[in-house]
Amino acid sequence: MKQSMLLLHGLFGGLSNWEGVVNHFSPHYNIHIPALPIYDEHPGDNLEYLVQFLDQYIASAGLENVILVGNSLGGHVAILYTHRHPEKVARLVLTGSSGLYENTSMGSYPKRGSYDYIRERVAYTFYDPATATDALVAEVFSTTTNARKCFRIVKMAKSANRNYVAGLLPHIPTRTLLIWGEDDKITPPEVAQEFRRLLPQAELVMLAKCGHAPMMELPAAFNEVLTSFLEKD
Repeated sequence: MKQSMLLLHGLFGGLSNWEGVVNHFSPHYNIHIPALPIYDEHPGDNLEYLVQFLDQYIASAGLENVILVGNSLGGHVAILYTHRHPEKVARLVLTGSSGLYENTSMGSYPKRGSYDYIRERVAYTFYDPATATDALVAEVFSTTTNARKCFRIVKMAKSANRNYVAGLLPHIPTRTLLIWGEDDKITPPEVAQEFRRLLPQAELVMLAKCGHAPMMELPAAFNEVLTSFLEKD
């Protein structure tokens, strides 16, 4: 049986963010891309709600020995799940993960209604602004013009900012790969260095000319680094 790989998107991310990873790894792994229920109405803490969702997803699918790959907020969820259930996670992969520090200047843009402004802020996510395609900008713009979704995004961002994981990281025994863009303006390279310092079994690979979402901006390099990590004993 193929090993399961779960791909967790970020706050403004979607399932399409992982297209390059899916195409590369699906012949050898069972790929799962659960849509994180960021917009759900629910009582209690928002980030905790996502962790419980992931727990229920993995349990209901009967998954064991999983590879968890998380970008941005998805990385944060992966960290919290792995800390609680290390026996379920074979490898942890974080790219541009929140949990230590995140540039919250991006948090203002859900409130803006200007398409040009949204394009500028989406482009800010990447090293190469051309990565912010018309389709991607339109998807984010559609979200930001929905008042209910905007409210849930702001609440989720605040929950993530409150949830500081530095104290948990030394207690995560899982072998971890950090894939980071050297030009990440949201979670800068020094954040990656701090993750590597605090996680007992972490290795860090920095990608040049790359921003906050390496799997989108440099999919071939991302896949090569991840493949090498997964092939190690």
